[in-house]
Formats: sequence, structure tokens, C-alpha cells
Amino acid sequence: MEAEIGSTGRLPAAFLTPGSSSFMDFLSAHAPEQLPGNRPLPPVEGAVQAPHGTTIVAATFAGGVVLAGDRRATMGNVIAQRDIEKVFPADEHSAVGIAGTAGLAVEMVKLFQLELEHFEKVEGSTLSLEGKANRLSTMIRSNLGMAMQGLAVVPLFAGYDLDRGKGRIFSYDVTGGRSEEQGFAGVGSGSVFARGSLKKLYRDEMTEEQAATVVLQALYDAADDDSATGGPDMTRRIYPIVVAITEDGYRRLSEEEVSGLAQTVYDGRLRLPNGPQAPVS
Repeated sequence: MEAEIGSTGRLPAAFLTPGSSSFMDFLSAHAPEQLPGNRPLPPVEGAVQAPHGTTIVAATFAGGVVLAGDRRATMGNVIAQRDIEKVFPADEHSAVGIAGTAGLAVEMVKLFQLELEHFEKVEGSTLSLEGKANRLSTMIRSNLGMAMQGLAVVPLFAGYDLDRGKGRIFSYDVTGGRSEEQGFAGVGSGSVFARGSLKKLYRDEMTEEQAATVVLQALYDAADDDSATGGPDMTRRIYPIVVAITEDGYRRLSEEEVSGLAQTVYDGRLRLPNGPQAPVS
């Protein structure tokens, strides 16, 4: 929100008065019309056509968690964008992957980033990972009115819990209901296929590289059966976004790293089109 500077050249008193550590609470009190959920939609007939993003997957490994998203956005039966970014850092030790209405989702992520930064500046410390997950739940709930009109946002939140010393994953529904996932998770239209792949390939105590390969395999399987999900595009060199979050913080894997892993997955699919098989115990 841009501050309105008065004729005296000073910020309004609201900006200088101690208050809540929540930026959303501050915005609700002083400029509620700026919150996405408070903006009235023009009257429309039928479903609103807007670009939607799918699919997001995550998996924990021995030193943290990886979060990945495909690059396709669709609008009805049309590919609206081939290289959309759906995975963003929330702060130094957490990240958000977005599925749903792309424009609202990106705006929600930016507001969430600002919420965490505002808390840190006011309180002088960072929220716990549990607290971050709860704040995101509140933001999703505030978008319920738009979700009921077909403009839903359903993110996947992952981060490294400094208190517990491990990676954790949280999923949500459109009402803001929060669930902690064990080991792996997926959201979006291709998530049912991605979760099946993750269930087959996930192992405890994987390395970061193994976990990154597993989520790429899951996105490949999702793209194989869901037209709204885009797998690695070897021709255009458009690859999924993969990030790793460890005790050292958030790191986005370079294009060289992801392309190398994607090439390995692709070469394996030439031999086994349905992907690697789960070992029989």
C-alpha cells in the first residue's frame, strides 16, 4: 500500500503509531479496500475465464524439503502461458507454490511475503513455521468470497522448521483449512497423478538430489495424464521450477541443475515410458 503523504510532507499518524504485528490487520483497519477479498467483482454470467496454474508437488528429504511446480497456465482448454512461475520464496526458510487463479495467487503470495516481513520488523524476530502456516490459512480464508465465484487459490506451503530441525509441508483447502502432510504432497489438477507417483517413489532419508528427481518424476507423471499440467519442455528448454529449503535457507535450483535432472528423467522414460517401478519388498 502506498502511503499518502499529507500537505505537511509527513506520513499519516496511522503509519507512525505502534500497533499489530500483522500487516493484514493494519490494512484491514486503514485501507480495507486494498485487500483482495474485499474487492467487488463486476457482475458476470457463467464461470469467470482466467488463467489457472497447476500442479505443485513437495517432498521432504534428510536435510529439508523440496518444492516444485510445472510451468503451464491454462484458460479453459487453451494453454494461456507455457513458462509461468508458480513457486516463490515466502521468507528465508519457507516457500509457497500456487495452484488456482494465477493473478489472485501471485497477489496473495506478495501479500504473504509482506506479512512475514512486517512481523519481523515489528517484533524483531521471525514467526515460527507453524505461525507462518497459520497466517497463510487466514489469508486463504479471506478469499473465500472469490473462491465461491470460481476464483480459488489453493497453495502448498513448505519450509524448514528451525525448532524441529526438519522440513515440513502444509496443504490447504479453499476455506483456509490447513493440514500438515507427511513426507510428500501435491495440489492442483494433476495432483492425483503426482501423488500416486510420489507414493511409489518416495523414500525416507533421501538426499536433496534424489528428492528433486522424485518431484520431477511426479510432475512428468502428472503431465502424462492431465492436460493442464506441463512436463519438462525439452524443445523450448522450459523446465519446472524446483527449490530446496534447508537449515541454510531457501535455494532455487539453477536451470543447469534442473535441466540435467530433467534430461535424466526423460532418458529413463525412453526406456520405461511409465517411469521407474517401485521395488518389491
